[in-house]
Amino acid sequence: MNDLKNKNIIVTGATGGIGNSIIKKLYDNGANILASGTKTEKLENLKKNFDNIKILKFDISDNNKIENFIEDASKELNGGLDCIVNNAGITQDNLAIRMNLDEWKKVIDINLTSTFLMCKFAIKKMLKNKKGKIVNITSVVGHIGNLGQSNYTASKAGIVAMSKSLAIEYAKKNINVNCISPGFIKTAMTDKIDDKFKDIIISKIPSARLGEPDDVANAVLFLASNQSDYINGETLHVNGGMYMA
Repeated sequence: MNDLKNKNIIVTGATGGIGNSIIKKLYDNGANILASGTKTEKLENLKKNFDNIKILKFDISDNNKIENFIEDASKELNGGLDCIVNNAGITQDNLAIRMNLDEWKKVIDINLTSTFLMCKFAIKKMLKNKKGKIVNITSVVGHIGNLGQSNYTASKAGIVAMSKSLAIEYAKKNINVNCISPGFIKTAMTDKIDDKFKDIIISKIPSARLGEPDDVANAVLFLASNQSDYINGETLHVNGGMYMA
């Protein structure tokens, strides 16, 4: 049973389609949740929909304030931190020869550097508890590449490699660092994809469909629970067979 009763969990990027599903899944399994994002109205809606959930508006691009964010979030959760789900990230697509340095740096800085800092300061908290779980959300394109996304794919592949290193460093401290790599999931983002191109994507997926946000949330639930205690440095692929490691 994936019982998360009394487990204190931070979820970043909580206001999107996948983030919402993660929040619901963890909430339904008893977790104490702090939801973070940049959209005030959507955060307030989460608070209305889920009793006792904590919310904290924060932009992860503000690297210099990440340590304070982890401290403030932990205080909201009564001082403890059992798990963090790093789900926040951005895209800024362009073909390589057209991509300027700012577009490259912004995506790398937010998706990779900020995720590293989130992990770093979460680990400091978890060391005091003598255990913890970190779940980093990556992407299938970090493994297979994608047209116009050299910055995004590099950032997501970097998260996988970084997570393996963190797992090696802190496994003996009972801290698990794992990744979830979603494929193409039904969200507001994929809803904007042209139907013809969407059909091409689906043709490459053995399951012959896009994934549901709940598919990702189920994977998060598993990696956040005690059932994954002996899994470390791994990437759980949630892509309908589009990519098989």
